[in-house]
Amino acid sequence: MRQPIASLAVACILLTLPMVGSAKGCLKGAAVGGVVGHVAGRHAVVGAAAGCVIEHHREKEKEKQAVKDQKKETGKSV
Repeated sequence: MRQPIASLAVACILLTLPMVGSAKGCLKGAAVGGVVGHVAGRHAVVGAAAGCVIEHHREKEKEKQAVKDQKKETGKSV
């Protein structure tokens, strides 16, 4: 029973890799999250996934803020 579930989990991860591969900040977040998860009780995979999501969100917020600041500098209304 464990093998089919593990195979399904790996297949789902591999299917989402093309989408995650271009995510800004994901690699840095995954590395930090993996280390923290490992130290916090052998949850490296969960930590890496959470780190990827959090860091990707932060990068998107930075991009939005940069666009907002650029519009403000050029005199266009937001």
